[in-house]
Amino acid sequence: MGLTAPLKELSTANSLPGKLLPWALFALIPITLLHLYIYPISVNVESSVRLKSRASQNGPKGEFDAMPCNYAVGQWVPDVSGPLYSGTSCSTIKDGQNCMAHGRPDTGYLNWRWQPEKCDLPRFDPFAFLGLLRNKHLAFVGDSLARNQLESLMCLVATASDPTLVYRDGEENKFRRWHVLSHNVTVSLFWSPFLVKRIEKSASSGQNRVYVDAIDERWASEIPRIDVVVFSIGHWFLTPGIYFEKGSVLGCHYCPGQNHTEIGFYDVYRKAIKTALKGVAERSSSSSAAAEEEERSRRVIVTTFSPSHFEGEWDKLGACGRKEPYGAGEKAVEGMEAEMRKIVVEEASAIAASRGVRVEVVDVTGLSLLRPDGHPGPYMYKDPFANGVGERVQNDCVHWCLPGPVDTWNEIMLELMKRWDPEEKRRRW
Repeated sequence: MGLTAPLKELSTANSLPGKLLPWALFALIPITLLHLYIYPISVNVESSVRLKSRASQNGPKGEFDAMPCNYAVGQWVPDVSGPLYSGTSCSTIKDGQNCMAHGRPDTGYLNWRWQPEKCDLPRFDPFAFLGLLRNKHLAFVGDSLARNQLESLMCLVATASDPTLVYRDGEENKFRRWHVLSHNVTVSLFWSPFLVKRIEKSASSGQNRVYVDAIDERWASEIPRIDVVVFSIGHWFLTPGIYFEKGSVLGCHYCPGQNHTEIGFYDVYRKAIKTALKGVAERSSSSSAAAEEEERSRRVIVTTFSPSHFEGEWDKLGACGRKEPYGAGEKAVEGMEAEMRKIVVEEASAIAASRGVRVEVVDVTGLSLLRPDGHPGPYMYKDPFANGVGERVQNDCVHWCLPGPVDTWNEIMLELMKRWDPEEKRRRW
């Protein structure tokens, strides 16, 4: 009863204002559209794709739900189109990864593509990549897996425009720089297997000496001249090492006979990544005025841990002799691989909001785990069985044949880079 009077008072169906209300509403529609055209709604693309801090130890599924596409979850499917380049058409392939030139007889490993679960992963578009990096400097920093990814990228880019090697330091090609004249793109490689300061092991010491709170200045000094940095490390932390922090010994990993506490490698791996990411953020935010830095914010891409596939002794035939990928459900990211991956995701997420730096993770752990067929194996050397099968056959079950699965890492990296520029997909190259 008490409600009837107010409802009657609100009823305007038979009044003049009630008859004009529908026309007023129709009139508002074009005004609203005009307002949106002039003042479009702002969407923070980066915050919408920012990694969640919680990482599942059993694998990546469900972790990046806020991202437009979770490239980490999917399966390998047959692809008759094959790679964009070959072992003879690309001149930047490291000799040990040129499986085709070294006589690997099976070629099936070339005819697979990664199919994400809920979206598609386009083939690498070198023109799109060069357009995004026009007038910019991209640097790969890390170990031999960083070099493996870089050399894949150079082969992919060369299908559109030849890169010129403009700097080389040492016979092992651990520090190199290329320039792509057509788009004024610079790509560098910095050898830094821990990202932080280290004294390499010698015959007398037997252990690396690693300073987890001191950034490696061999690459860090170049930060002001780098627009995008790609980190990729992991496997060197499995080797013997003594770790230092604040001038004191934290402990060591695999150092029998020395008076140091065995601390494993997870915590020091985390500290090294944290130091590197923090170093980029600090040097980026202090390198220029705030307005200029906002315009030229530095990007960091971190490639997650890449599993090896030794199934037996490294110097025995068949150490990584599989000829096809694992199928869906045959392998899960767990144990050491899961923990190493989790550390990268968590540290990248923690630093992502820092001023002056934006962070993306290229999550390759799961998809790489499914490719036991993609390693050089004995074909790290040319014609390893030319004189028959010897008693010892050295195998590489860590790095990847080029072309091969590592090309997918760069396809994912390119798709993440496109999100930095929302207009990218509408451009013509």
